[in-house]
Amino acid sequence: HTNRLPLFLFYNERSSNAIHSFLLTRTYFISSNLDGNLITYICIFFYSHLSAGAGGWSPLISDKYQWLEVDLGERTKITAVATQGRYGSSDWLTSYLLMFSDTGHNWKQYRQEDSIGSFPGNSNADSVVQYKLQQAAIARFLRLIPLDWNPSGRIGLRLETYGCPYTSDVVSLNGGSSSLVYRLSPGPWRTSKEVVSLKFKTLRNSGMLLHAEGQQGVSLSLELERGKLQLLLRKGTTQHKHTRLTSLGSLLDDQHWHHVVLEQRNAHLNLTVDKNTERVQLPAEFSRWDIEQVLGAVHSLSSQKPDISKKNLRGCIENLLYNNVNLIELAQKRDRQVTVRGNVTFSCAEPVSIALTFPGPQSFLQLPGTTTSSLDGVSVGFQFRTWNRAGLLLTFGLLQKGGMVWLYLSDARLRLQIHKGGTVVLELSIAHATPSFPVTTGSQLFFGGKSDSWLIGLLETKKKATLKSLSISTFQGCMRLLTVENQPVDPIMVQQRLLGNYSQLLIDMCGITDRCSPSRCEHGGRCSQSWTVFHCNCSDTGYSGATCHSSVYEQSCEAYKHNGNTSGHFYIDVDGSGPIKPQLVYCNMTEKNTWMVLPHNNTELTRVQPSPGVSQHSVHFDYSSQEEQLLAAISQSEHCEQELSYHCRKSRLLNTLEGSPFSWWLGGPGQGRVQTYWGGAHPGSQQCACGLQGDCVDLQHYCNCDADRLEWTEDSGLLTHKDTLPIRSLVLGDIQRPGSEAAYRVGPLRCHGDKNFWNAAFFDKETSYLHFPTFHGELSADISFLFKTTGSSGVFLENLGIKDFIRIELSSSTQVVFSFDVGNGPLEVRVESSVPLNDNRWHRVRAERNVKEASLRLDELPVATQEAPADGHFHLQLNSQLFIGTASRQKGFRGCIRSLQLNGVTLDLEERAKITPGVQPGCPGHCSSYGSLCQNQGRCVERANGFQCDCSLSAHVGVFCQTEVSASFKSGTSVIYTFKEPYELSRNSSALPSSIYSDLTLRGENVSLSFRTNQSPALLLYVSSYYREYLALLINRHDKLEVRYKLDSSRDAEVLKSSVKSVANGQLHTVAIRRLTDSVSFDIFSFPESDDLDPDLARLASLGFTGCLSVVHFNAISPLKAALLHPDTSPVIITGPLVQSNCGSAASANPYAAENTHHLSGKKGGASSVQSSKSETHICEEFSLNILCPAGVIAVVIFVVVTGLAITARFLYQRKETYRNQQVKGVQQENSQDFPFNNQADSQNVSSENPKEYII
Repeated sequence: HTNRLPLFLFYNERSSNAIHSFLLTRTYFISSNLDGNLITYICIFFYSHLSAGAGGWSPLISDKYQWLEVDLGERTKITAVATQGRYGSSDWLTSYLLMFSDTGHNWKQYRQEDSIGSFPGNSNADSVVQYKLQQAAIARFLRLIPLDWNPSGRIGLRLETYGCPYTSDVVSLNGGSSSLVYRLSPGPWRTSKEVVSLKFKTLRNSGMLLHAEGQQGVSLSLELERGKLQLLLRKGTTQHKHTRLTSLGSLLDDQHWHHVVLEQRNAHLNLTVDKNTERVQLPAEFSRWDIEQVLGAVHSLSSQKPDISKKNLRGCIENLLYNNVNLIELAQKRDRQVTVRGNVTFSCAEPVSIALTFPGPQSFLQLPGTTTSSLDGVSVGFQFRTWNRAGLLLTFGLLQKGGMVWLYLSDARLRLQIHKGGTVVLELSIAHATPSFPVTTGSQLFFGGKSDSWLIGLLETKKKATLKSLSISTFQGCMRLLTVENQPVDPIMVQQRLLGNYSQLLIDMCGITDRCSPSRCEHGGRCSQSWTVFHCNCSDTGYSGATCHSSVYEQSCEAYKHNGNTSGHFYIDVDGSGPIKPQLVYCNMTEKNTWMVLPHNNTELTRVQPSPGVSQHSVHFDYSSQEEQLLAAISQSEHCEQELSYHCRKSRLLNTLEGSPFSWWLGGPGQGRVQTYWGGAHPGSQQCACGLQGDCVDLQHYCNCDADRLEWTEDSGLLTHKDTLPIRSLVLGDIQRPGSEAAYRVGPLRCHGDKNFWNAAFFDKETSYLHFPTFHGELSADISFLFKTTGSSGVFLENLGIKDFIRIELSSSTQVVFSFDVGNGPLEVRVESSVPLNDNRWHRVRAERNVKEASLRLDELPVATQEAPADGHFHLQLNSQLFIGTASRQKGFRGCIRSLQLNGVTLDLEERAKITPGVQPGCPGHCSSYGSLCQNQGRCVERANGFQCDCSLSAHVGVFCQTEVSASFKSGTSVIYTFKEPYELSRNSSALPSSIYSDLTLRGENVSLSFRTNQSPALLLYVSSYYREYLALLINRHDKLEVRYKLDSSRDAEVLKSSVKSVANGQLHTVAIRRLTDSVSFDIFSFPESDDLDPDLARLASLGFTGCLSVVHFNAISPLKAALLHPDTSPVIITGPLVQSNCGSAASANPYAAENTHHLSGKKGGASSVQSSKSETHICEEFSLNILCPAGVIAVVIFVVVTGLAITARFLYQRKETYRNQQVKGVQQENSQDFPFNNQADSQNVSSENPKEYII
């Protein structure tokens, strides 16, 4: 079988300024069967007189303005091309472009992957390089444009094309009322699937393309509007009321063929335009309708009363098929089912429209202007298309009066300015109207423009500053239908250098590309573009990145907790970069587990109000989260529960004589499934919690309410089976009998545990790895995980293809590298850390790659990015398994990897590790990374999945020991905390070795508390032994703080006075006292009392204390916390009313705290020259006299806590004062209530404690 196609070859020779046409010297037509398809080989051997003696094509001048054109004689399906260099020479192409056309005009560039425009050529003159087109091109004309060639030779080419015949049925419509109407045959043969497919081309940007009519006025329309296809549904005859289902495509008015498929299957509708598909859900009223007639490009369903005013398509339609029925073929055969209306021809009459493309800043077109004077002026017209909001369109000089005219775009508005003498003499801003005024142009018209220097050269020297101030960018876009003096301009003459001049123009094509169709912006990001790039606006989407791919929210409450957050409302994105939107939940972090709370519209106890004549009461619960959000949150959690309770009085719940329940509920996915068990019981048991436990009020029944008693009772419990959650509806049946009363409560859905967050594996060897199915991230991919290691390098993961790959690795102890190749060559993104990453602490890696850029983030370091090539490959094609670790020759990873997610999907490392040698599931040791979250002396405790802050040694509570414990005191309120009774020490004294005695010696104290009061004077804190040694903190009558230390019963107390005034001012103050041997530091803190107070302190103690006390801490003991939270299990005695309060909530860490250090004088009057070791020994001896006494007890009385932080962010007074030993000696030993005091604490800890007693 041989297809003899007439074949012509055209070439452009720039030097001769002409286009020549030759019949091929020899043409071979060879048929063969390749892959079962008929392929026609069209072999071109052209021997030109330009290069005598050599085979192939080679122009006289080798530049980028040359091209070779092939006429295949008729439209052909082109599937591949092959190139070869010129015979016996050093002339060959290294890269080229392919263009296709049906008419020899209006060329369209062929692109691979919608981005790659160039094809690699040859490396020598003899070898053949063949490329199969990813999408077959259907055209009559092919044009090859050389881009690069052998630098040691010239452009040289032998070309071969591969393809097969193409047949089609075409109809041409002229707009107006021309159309084809197809009426379906009546009968019950209709299927649930309806498919309409066609191709169309047009120069008009609007018109009706397709209309399908159903019963009762239901219709579907496919309309072209501003170059885009709109899919509309209408009901009734009102033309303006419609439902827009979707919009797809762009720049469809380019006079090229576009393929459209419309497919309905039940309630779903798919619209495909070229290679892009949108799936839409039909509204309920349109989900079941029968098509009665299909109309191709029609504006009226009735010749008498047209109901749609949209004009019909003006253009061509090809292969219009309805359920594989060729309607154009039926129309040609004059089938009765198809009616032809208006002016319809069965061929495609295409108008010739030659466009010009201005691709870059150096592109311009110069045309001759008019030099004759005319009262009517000159007319210049053109159409243009661009994505840029600014650009110079047209420039020309005024012949008669001088000056320059500028027509340009600025902020997407058309503006015109006339400059003369360095000033603007006229300026117009044009929205839609066309300006018209008489001017006479100079000798040249310039369209587009080059650099600023070129434009300035058009002006006189004195006018250069004017142009510079304009800052007009050059035009990038397309122009067509140029006219001068109302005469059309022939761009082909420009191309042949017969008219005007040009530079870097693409003639006879519009090379504009819509980079936002389809939009590469994900998750509702708004796409905008310029000529070269697109941009995604991600605001209000909850996502970030160049394509709005990565979620800005964490995936669970557990993740928020480990970022250091406390309870509150948070947005969580359960699938990260996946399709499920973020949802607002409440995260409760006050308990051992971190709970995610998902509320619904009624979580309160609700009394049942029966309606007359209605035997059942039904209630539906609407959750704040959407269906897919709920199901994903439940699936991701380790445990979920929901409270279900029924309060009843003579209202039965489940059991009936017939065995069917009175009441039930629906739970689980969708609308839910009927469940006949109650809270606390098992699914399918038809029991309540009391029936399972055997303690119902009537043992003959399995629910308390089924006893049918007159007394109020209830059945309550938790539903914990995740596959039956959440509760969707509740149906209550026994509510209409006389005397029946009932109430119900359905609590919020509560879940804890994140199965993904703690999913981890330990790789104990560098050769260890896990493997998973191939990673599919062709256009966009994000990878996130946490790792910890002691190794200095290793590959975290990699996936390979034939040439493509993706890899993330630790390249050094301080650097992470993300590398990949999508066909443009390897690309690397690196992040360098200032601290070592092999510190056996968790570090987080987040990598993303999309068509626009690649990014890498390590912990909280700045994001590193690399832009992708503007016109390069962007499909990532992988075919090997995904390896966690590495199976290649790369160095593997030794350490832990946790929470590994690819495009929002978590890989189950633990399950795969259970069956893989060299890899262990799980990875303990989280306190090294998260222990710093435990505040205020809270202790980090390891858990199997995560950690917990133990606040038992802290004066605070909360998930991170961050919440103050405060209480309001009255004058008669006190709290006494006893550490050890005297007889206990005495009873065991003979058994205590000297080392234990030494350990019991109190070498220092660490005391802290906060207070708020208006009382003055007042005793705040008192610590004493049974030998009248004590420490006291008080507010004196001058509203100042005083500290008294008496460490030797034979000496008077030393008094330290503070210069801070007015501490009894009702504001919150914090005080901290730390003593280590002879050094005392304090940070506005508090003080105590003993059985034998000295007279001054006893008088103050008798006054009591009224105010707020908060965060009381003495060494490792928190007496106020014990009194408030554990009064029954702690050795505390509470006197008077003690009420927990948040009065100390502002007593948080003070960033302005200063340190004050005071040195106490020794027993022998130690001077500053005394060695610190001697000073410590001396003080210890002095204080240990009380400790070593068998009957010695230290009692601590705390009345109030003082802080230096004002609650209303007023002046924070913190001062630093230092008293050395000799300075303290100089302090007058007096018995007044004026004790000097200064703030700030030393951070040293006390190593041991004496038996003491706190009294608050």
